[in-house]
Amino acid sequence: MASRMIRTRLCTIAAFVAVATVNQFAFAQLGAFTPAGVEIDTEGVLRARIFQDATGELTRQRYAAAERSLATDLQKPSELRKVSLTRLEAEIAKRFADGQPLDEAMHNLAGLTQITHVFFYPESKDIVVAGPAEGFFRDASGRMIGMKTGKAVLQLEDMLVALRAFAPNSPSVQVIGCSIDPTKDGLASFTATVADISARTNSNQLMVSGNEGAIADALRTSLGKQVVSIQGVPANSHFAQVLVEADYRMKLIGIGIETPPVKISVWAEHVKPRSVSKNALQRWFFTPDYQRISVNHGETAMQLIGDGVQLVGANERVEADGTRTSTGAVDRASSNFTRTFTEQYSQLADKSPVFAQLRNLMDMSIVAAFIKEMDYYGKAEWDMALLNDESRLPIGTWQAPTHVEPMVNAMYKDGQLATPIGGGVSIQPRLAMSYDNMHVDEEGKVDAVRNAIKVDNLANGQWWWD
Repeated sequence: MASRMIRTRLCTIAAFVAVATVNQFAFAQLGAFTPAGVEIDTEGVLRARIFQDATGELTRQRYAAAERSLATDLQKPSELRKVSLTRLEAEIAKRFADGQPLDEAMHNLAGLTQITHVFFYPESKDIVVAGPAEGFFRDASGRMIGMKTGKAVLQLEDMLVALRAFAPNSPSVQVIGCSIDPTKDGLASFTATVADISARTNSNQLMVSGNEGAIADALRTSLGKQVVSIQGVPANSHFAQVLVEADYRMKLIGIGIETPPVKISVWAEHVKPRSVSKNALQRWFFTPDYQRISVNHGETAMQLIGDGVQLVGANERVEADGTRTSTGAVDRASSNFTRTFTEQYSQLADKSPVFAQLRNLMDMSIVAAFIKEMDYYGKAEWDMALLNDESRLPIGTWQAPTHVEPMVNAMYKDGQLATPIGGGVSIQPRLAMSYDNMHVDEEGKVDAVRNAIKVDNLANGQWWWD
C-alpha cells in the first residue's frame, strides 16, 4: 500500500477565542432548548449567538413542516445510505436543463450524517459514498440536523469544497486551514496589562476577588480584535465557517466559558494558577484520530474507522514585545482536558452539532483525497465538470469572517489570579491515510459490504438508496 499512501494536510488553525457564553443542548426530543451558533456581521466580525426557542415551539413547527414536505423514504433512518456522486451530478444537470433548482435531498446529501465508506463500481462507473442517514430539518440556529438523533447532516456545498480541493486534472490543495491570530501589538499590550494588574494586586492597590469581571474586561480591551485568515478553501464558504466555529466552541469549553454537554475535565476548573506563567498561552489543536483506514484488495472500497478527531495541546510564551514562542510543555490540567475531550468526542459530536460538522469536514476531505489518489475519476471517466463549476454551483456564498473579538476569562484561585485566554488551535489531519493507517482488509469485511450493494437495478434518475 506504500504506493497508495496519501499525504494530505487538510487544516491549520491557530486561534484566539472571541465569542460570548453559550450553552449547548442535547437533542433527544422536541422541547425547550437553546441552540447556539455564530453570526458574522457586515464588517466580517464573528461572534457567538444564542438562538432563543424557550418553549421549543419553533423547533416543533419546523420539524412538523419537514415531516410534511420530505418524502417518506427520505425520512426513514438508514444504517447505510448510499449516494452515487456521479449519478447525483447527472441529476443536478437534468434539473438545471429543466430550469429547476436543486431539491432538499440534494442540498443535504440525502440526509447522511456521516461518511463511513467509499465504493467504486467499474461496470457502472459509480463512485459511491455511504453512511448512516435520516430525515432532517433546520433548527432554530439554521443548522440542518437529523429528525431522529439531532446529528448534523452533511451539506452538498461542503462536499463540493472537498471535491474541488482534490479535483481531477488539477493540482491538489496541500493545506486547507484557517488561523485566528492576535496582532503582535495586541499581545504586547495584553502582556503589559497583565503585568500592571499583577503589580497593583501585590501592592494591594487592586482587590482581585470579586473583581474578576473588570479585570477580564481590561484584558479583553488590551488584546484587541484578532485577524482571521483562511487557506485552501474559499473564506466565504460554509466549510470555512464551520472550521472557525468548531475552534471557538472547543476553546470556550477549555477556558470555562461554555459548559460542555458531556463530562469533560475542563482546563479552567482544574488548572493550578501557580503552574501558569503570566505570559503563558494555552494552545489546543485538533488532529485526525482514525485508528485505521481499511481498503479491500481491489482498491474499490474503503472504510473509515474511528472517531476521526482528537485534541492535543501545547503551551506558548508571549514576550514583552508580543512575540510568541513555543515552550514545548503541557500542564497537567491541559493534558486532562485534551484527553477527556478526545475520549468524549463522539458523544460531544452527538450533542453539539458543530463538532459533528468538523468531523464530517475531515471525512469529506479525506474521501475526496482518496477518490483522487485511487484515480476513480479516470476509471469512471468522470471530469466532475458540473460539480466543479462555481458559476453554476457556487460555494462562496457566506459572509467571510475577517476578525473576532477577544474573550478572556479571569479566575481567582488559590489566592492567585489566572487569566487564561484562548491560545492556538491547529487542525492538521495530515497523513490521515498514511501507510501506517491504511490497511488491507484481509478479513473481507469491506468487500462484503460493497458486494451487498446493487447498482445495476437502480431506477432511472435514482442517485441515492438504502
